[in-house]
Amino acid sequence: MANAASGIAVNDDCKAKFLELKAKRNYRYIVFKIEDATQQVVVDKLGDPSDKYEDLIASMPTNECRYAVFDLDFTTNENCNKSKIVFIAWSPDTSRVRSKMVYASSKDRFRKELDGVQVELQATDLSEMSYDIVKERAISH
Repeated sequence: MANAASGIAVNDDCKAKFLELKAKRNYRYIVFKIEDATQQVVVDKLGDPSDKYEDLIASMPTNECRYAVFDLDFTTNENCNKSKIVFIAWSPDTSRVRSKMVYASSKDRFRKELDGVQVELQATDLSEMSYDIVKERAISH
């Protein structure tokens, strides 16, 4: 179903891959993009289970918007091992204004399709999505 605000639909493969990340841990992360031609959110890149957060950062384009989810394993201040799924809305300052508007207006609807996301983060440059910031956000939620 298309998003009423932006006219963007979510490809079924997005939900299927997210469920594999959540339930089977087949992927460490998934990067999603909106295809202009089909006006759909589609899977752009899948991260291997052995990948690290730095691999996700490296896969984000410097001048194009993306959505991403990351399966974050971390240790709390009480020394407990935990795992949380983090949703990142990547909208770099250098991306096109129209692209930023489409991604912003589609984000909430797309995010609701991904049942099980526990932490959400909006970033316009890489410093706003550093590992320390993501881990701090995960600990506080």
